[in-house]
Amino acid sequence: MLLRSVVVWFALLCVAVANGAVREGLIRPRFGELTGHVVSTILLSAAILLVAWFAIGWLRPAAPRDALLIGGLWLTLTLAFEFLAGHYLFGHPWSRLLADYDLLRGRIWVLVLVATAFGPLVAAYGRLFSSR
Repeated sequence: MLLRSVVVWFALLCVAVANGAVREGLIRPRFGELTGHVVSTILLSAAILLVAWFAIGWLRPAAPRDALLIGGLWLTLTLAFEFLAGHYLFGHPWSRLLADYDLLRGRIWVLVLVATAFGPLVAAYGRLFSSR
């Protein structure tokens, strides 16, 4: 289950990169930085839930605790990538990386993290556990 979870997380990473390309190439130039961030965050959150929905049968969590474990793994990998790769690989300053967490400035990136952490549980209840 955990190895499959990592495989699915890499798919999520690809989805996130594509989402960023759409944000930077299409959304932000037309609507501005803040609107681009909000629309992109909502789209990525929905995409994460969709991937979780389709992947949950393959991941096969046996219980809600397992689905939460998958979400926790995805969240840990996401945060590690965001901060470690963002800073050390892409050279972004820590202040820029932390700026997406400033809810008072309309930065709602935390929704992506919520979708990442709880997407497997929501999908499991919708597709697996509800029929038990």
